[in-house]
Amino acid sequence: MSHGYQVRNQSGLHFLTFQIVQWADLFTRQVYRNIVIESFKYCQQNKGLEIYAYVIMSNHIHLLAKSQNDNLSDIIRDFKRHTSKKIIETIEQAPESRREWLLMIFRFAAHSHVRNNEYQVWTHESHAEEIFSNSFIEQKIEYIHQNPVRSGIVVNPEDYLYSSARNYADMESIMDVVVASRRWKTIK
Repeated sequence: MSHGYQVRNQSGLHFLTFQIVQWADLFTRQVYRNIVIESFKYCQQNKGLEIYAYVIMSNHIHLLAKSQNDNLSDIIRDFKRHTSKKIIETIEQAPESRREWLLMIFRFAAHSHVRNNEYQVWTHESHAEEIFSNSFIEQKIEYIHQNPVRSGIVVNPEDYLYSSARNYADMESIMDVVVASRRWKTIK
């Protein structure tokens, strides 16, 4: 793990990036995105995770979050462990045309690190950056919400279902977030 991007302040607000190993495009399937959403909801309701912004892209997740219980690293560890297990179970049991390819990637990644057993879905890093100012919060929220636009998936950030841009635009969303006070909105 990189020493420059660790969660040092366990109750601080952080910009986080969770990356699938080998940048495998796992989240092109709704079933895997739903595993992430359900796990985030569980962490919000039961572990004190506060999510201010998020986006689920094809092979990574950006998140602006903090812990109410001074244990952000523990929440991240538990989230990654649980979602990894559920994702592997789903790949093995549900219809998946990429089953062998995905399991090969996750098996190869696991054998590259001594702390893994059979499969590794997420990279070990979370690229945690603590947020210290309102302008940095706005910059990171903008970056998160613009990800699907920069990728050419949608024209407007709020059109992407798996993003908190919908929350910030006062639209129906798939997950609740803590909406940070903003000076602007994405809808014109």
